[in-house]
Formats: sequence, structure tokens, C-alpha cells
Amino acid sequence: MKRLTHFALVLFTCSLAFVSSLGAAQDGPLRQRLKERSAQRQLQAAGRDLGAEAEAEAQLAITTPGDHSFTLRHDGLERKYRVHVPASYNPAVPAPMLVALHGGGGNMDYQADDERYGLITKSEQEGFVAVFPNGYSKRRNGGLATWNAGECCGAARDDGADDVGFIRKMVARLTRQMNIDRERIYATGMSNGGLMSYRLACEMSDVFKAIAAVAGTDNTRRCAPQHPVAVLHIHALNDPNVLFNGGAGPGGPYDESQVTHFTSVPDTVAKWVGLNGCHTAPRRVLQKPGAYCELYAPCQGRAQVQLCVTETGGHSWPGAQKTRHEPASQAISANDVMWDFFKRR
Repeated sequence: MKRLTHFALVLFTCSLAFVSSLGAAQDGPLRQRLKERSAQRQLQAAGRDLGAEAEAEAQLAITTPGDHSFTLRHDGLERKYRVHVPASYNPAVPAPMLVALHGGGGNMDYQADDERYGLITKSEQEGFVAVFPNGYSKRRNGGLATWNAGECCGAARDDGADDVGFIRKMVARLTRQMNIDRERIYATGMSNGGLMSYRLACEMSDVFKAIAAVAGTDNTRRCAPQHPVAVLHIHALNDPNVLFNGGAGPGGPYDESQVTHFTSVPDTVAKWVGLNGCHTAPRRVLQKPGAYCELYAPCQGRAQVQLCVTETGGHSWPGAQKTRHEPASQAISANDVMWDFFKRR
């Protein structure tokens, strides 16, 4: 009996030490994730109680570097997004933010895969906050998601998903969760995500100062931006899905009813040269084996329009180490070209 009593005391003491160690780790990654989950549950339970909602949202503040996941209720749906905060983030200093949109049939985790896109590494190098929202999906895990980019794509377009409203609400919440520089909020996207970045430029020019679309052209139904938006377009000449000169190619894993007859790259660039009031004669700013870039400037409101073309790479992200099909062009890095373009704003 004495031995059992002694064992119980030892166990109780160890338990106290364990609880104490958890308290000491209050600001650690595990504690942060638990706080985020608790706050999100409170938000869901708050309903229409604005006071309770504001209190719960205050607990979603992001104060530590690393990866964070959140849900956001919009238009009757639970929408998801991931956030990567670089190690250099200082809550006292406004940070730039890049919203990265996955391709059709993908999800936020796929776009955050560093082997495929390298945006986590680029975030650490340049000090920007990388945000990966999940598109419209009928699956609980968010898979096979698409974006309603106007004429494309899939269920998001067919069901009229309010992706612009979701992204607007997400960005607004992030500016409360973190210290974000509102003059340096950008968007990028691959394929359907690239198409969606053009819709954001059209309808959220009050938020996004520049976009970079990769392998996805402008297929919006309406476009009347309130302010000039700098536009970078990156495309491979041999893209088999979103054809350089327009149309949906045979390389896509879909029939054209799920997409659209894509606008050509030249027509997309010409549209934004006009919208931004740019000088219509481009200047060749990069020429190297396998790639070139042309810049249209000056434009209104310090905007620019730039086109970068690779000879090879198909439907992929230039500079990526891992792709689904044809190897990505290594003639340029989409991330390097993109961030250099954004920094010129």
C-alpha cells in the first residue's frame, strides 16, 4: 500500500510538471495552433452575435512564424486558407503579402508544395507573407477545387461561387490578424488560379496593387478596375492546355465544357495595356536562351504590364522542380521574375 501511495504521489508530481511545461510553452507553435482552433470554433458558434464574433476573431491574431490554417464562413460555406509567415516577420513592421491561387482541380496544399511552386522558400528569402486560399470544392477535404474566374472553370463557375467575396473577406481578416502593408498586397496563380488573379485585378483593384498570372489568361466577363493594377503574365509557347494563341488545347484533363475557349496571351496583354493606359510599344527587358520578357511602360498610376514567354515547359510553373507532365522551363524562375516585378511598384 505504501508503495502504491508513493507511486501515486510521483505520478501526480509528474503530471503537475507536465502541465507547468505546457504553460511555459504558451507561445509555442502547438499552443498557437490550439488557440487558433479554439478561436475558430468560437467564431462558428458566435453566429450573429457581433460582439462575440469580434472577441473570438481577436484570438486569431498571428504572432509566430510558420504555417497556420484557418476556416472562414462566407456565402453559407466554410472556406479554408493557409498562411505561411516567414521567420523574419516582425509584428511591429508592416509586411508585404502574396495571395497564391492554385490551379483547377488542385487545392491550397498543392499550391503550398515547395517542390512544385517554391513559394514558401521565396517567402523566407523576401520576407513576404504567403497566403494559400482553397478554391470552391464539394469535397469535405477541399480537393478538386476550382475558381470562378468568369468564363471558367468547372463547378465554381457553374454554381456561381462568390470567390471574389471570399478572397475580399479573407484579406480583410488577415489585415486584422497581422501587420500587413496594404500598399504591398499582390496576387498570383497557376492556370485557373492565374485566370482568377485577373478577376481580382478587375474587381479588387482597391486591394491588389499587382498580379502575376502563370499559364492562365484573362477570361473575365466584366472588367472595370477602379485603379490601375500592374500585370505580369508568364506563359510557355508550347502550353498544351491554355493555348498561347487562344483556345483550350488537347493537353487538359477535361472537356471544353468544364473550361472555355481561352483568351489568347496577346489579347490578354493588349487588354491590360489599354486598361492601364500604357505605352503601346514594348521594350525587351530580358533575352536569353529559352525565354524573353517585354515591358509596357510607362502606364497610369505607376502600373506596368510585362509579358514573359518561355519556349518550353508546357503547362507548368517556370523554375519548378516537380511537375505533373512536361518538365518546367528552367530558363527563368517565375518566383524571381514575379517578385522583382512586384518590388518595382
